[in-house]
Amino acid sequence: MLEVVDMPAPEPAPGDVVIAVRAAGINRADLLQRQGHYPPPLGASELLGLECAGTISVVGAGVERWQPGDQVCALLDGGGYAEQVSVPAGQVVPLPEGVDLVTGAALPEAAATVWSNLFMLAGLRPGEILLVHGGAGGIGTLAIQLAVALGARVLVTAGSTAKLETCRQLGADVGINYREQDFAEVVREVTDGRGADVILDNMGAAYLARNLGALAVAGRLVVIGLQGGARAEFDLGMLLRKRAAVLATALRSRPAAEKATIMASVVEQVWPLVADGTVRPVVHATFDLDDVRAAHRALEDGAHVGKVLLTV
Repeated sequence: MLEVVDMPAPEPAPGDVVIAVRAAGINRADLLQRQGHYPPPLGASELLGLECAGTISVVGAGVERWQPGDQVCALLDGGGYAEQVSVPAGQVVPLPEGVDLVTGAALPEAAATVWSNLFMLAGLRPGEILLVHGGAGGIGTLAIQLAVALGARVLVTAGSTAKLETCRQLGADVGINYREQDFAEVVREVTDGRGADVILDNMGAAYLARNLGALAVAGRLVVIGLQGGARAEFDLGMLLRKRAAVLATALRSRPAAEKATIMASVVEQVWPLVADGTVRPVVHATFDLDDVRAAHRALEDGAHVGKVLLTV
């Protein structure tokens, strides 16, 4: 059960800063943690919340880049559903130009996930074909825009006509209703049998076999979620024939140094596209921290498009 309670204010460890939180993003990982299925990494806050935006209030020993009063957003190990949170300074980044403190909370987790997986890991290139599952979610809406901005052709799956229309407005070339269509068949049809060069998958086991069938030669399947289960069988022969790769990553459990590297690359590569309006965070709704239960329900019912945020 979610409850708002009083807790001691956090003290920054050496190398950390304390952020006075203005808003925090809600992610599916938060729902899993609430249900007891996704415990925080060792040493991380047990409070929910993997991203936030706010104003730095305290700077820990050894931190030179940040000063009290700086407006920032941050990728967190936990603790974002709070008035204050302590976070390693390397996971803190400036807000993109033109983005306010509330909207800024929609960016860190999605931007880090999309950039690190599609571009740093899978090496998505201009002219390639990308299939995004769950195109209308917080990660999906950002993935569409980033991929299109950098020259890829984007196909998406979503569960309603309205969501697919939103994806098309964001730049997706083809929308596939997974409730009514076999996405693997549609991908092969609209690519003249080539398939997708990269697939960003949040489903895991339920989609594994069809994802492999939808991959192009030398394709890369990147699994970032297990909404459809964790165990499945697949045809290794097909993987060999296609010279393809199955990659799987988790962001939260990475060491702080890796997260800092990812966030630095996000600032360099993604923030300019946000600042000039090429990429925009899509916010479905905001809820006050006291309404956190309603905010979780908004994510659970699946009707959202983009991010759901908590404001403090």
